[in-house]
Amino acid sequence: MKKWISALSSAAALTAAAGFYLSSRVLYMRKKNEALIYRREVEANRLDLKHYEQLPKEEVWIDSPFGYKLKAVFVTPHPGGPYMIFCHGVTETKVNSVKYMNLFLRRGFNGIIYDHRRHGESGGNTTSYGYYEKEDLQAVVHELIRREGQDVSFGIHGESMGAATTLLYAGLVEDRADFYIADCPFSDFRAQLIHQMKREIKAAPRLLIHLAEWAVFLRGRFHLTHVSPLEAVKHIQKPVLFIHSEEDDYILPSMTKELYEHKKGQKDLYLAPKGAHAQSYNEDPEAYQQAIDYFLETYYFHEKKEPRF
Repeated sequence: MKKWISALSSAAALTAAAGFYLSSRVLYMRKKNEALIYRREVEANRLDLKHYEQLPKEEVWIDSPFGYKLKAVFVTPHPGGPYMIFCHGVTETKVNSVKYMNLFLRRGFNGIIYDHRRHGESGGNTTSYGYYEKEDLQAVVHELIRREGQDVSFGIHGESMGAATTLLYAGLVEDRADFYIADCPFSDFRAQLIHQMKREIKAAPRLLIHLAEWAVFLRGRFHLTHVSPLEAVKHIQKPVLFIHSEEDDYILPSMTKELYEHKKGQKDLYLAPKGAHAQSYNEDPEAYQQAIDYFLETYYFHEKKEPRF
C-alpha cells in the first residue's frame, strides 16, 4: 500500500512540476534585452535617434483596468490629424514599433507607441497573448479619445502578439478604430502552442496540452481557448489588412490566410515572399509600404476624403 501511495505521490509531483514548467514558458516567456532591442534598431537604421528626438511627443502613463500602469508615447507632428496606435510583439518593446510609426508619420498620421503589460516600462506580471492585452489596448484608445474627442480618426497596427491583440480588441471588446493592420498574427493560441511544441520536441502530447491549459488557468486566470483571433475576426466590421511572410515557420502563414477567409466585408491580404517571423517589413520595406498604401487608398483615404500624404 505504501508503495502505491509513494508512486501516486511521485506521479502527482511530476504532473505538478510539468504543469508549472509549461505554464511558466507561456506566462513568463523570456523577454529580449531592452538595450539589445534599442541597439538593434539603431544599427539597422530603423531608429534614427536624431529624428526621433526632434519629433513633438509626450510620455504618458495610462491606467490599465488590471491595476498597473502602461507606458505610452504620443507623437504628434500633425496636430488635428489622424492617429495610429502600434502594438508590438511578445518579448519586444515599443522601440520595435518606431519603424512602423515612421511609415505612418510620413503619411500624415500621428503615432502612439506603448509597452504591453510585463514589457518595457509597463507594469503587469504575466503575458496573456492578447487576453488581458486587448483591454489594455482599449485603455490606450480611451486615452486617445479623452484627449482628442469622440470624432478622432485612428487605425491600429499590430505585429505578432500585437496583431492578435488588435484583432481580439476589435472583435471582442470594441470595433472603434477606422481600420486595422494585423502583421503575422496567430489565429488561435492553443493551436499556436501545439505548433510550438511540435517545433521544439517534435510532438504535442494531449496530456501536455491539457496540463498547460490547466496550469495557465490556475496561475494566469485565463483559458487558452479564449485567446482566439479566429473567433474575434468574425465580428470585425471595419477594414483589416492581413500581412504575413510565406517563409514564417514560427507562426505559420496559413493562420493569417485562415483569418483572412473568415473576415467578412472589407479586407486585404499581403503575403510577403521573403522574411522570417515578423520580418516582412525589414526584408522588403518598399513592398510593405506599397501594400499599406493600396489598403489606405482603398479603405481609408477614399472614405474619409483625407489628403493622401
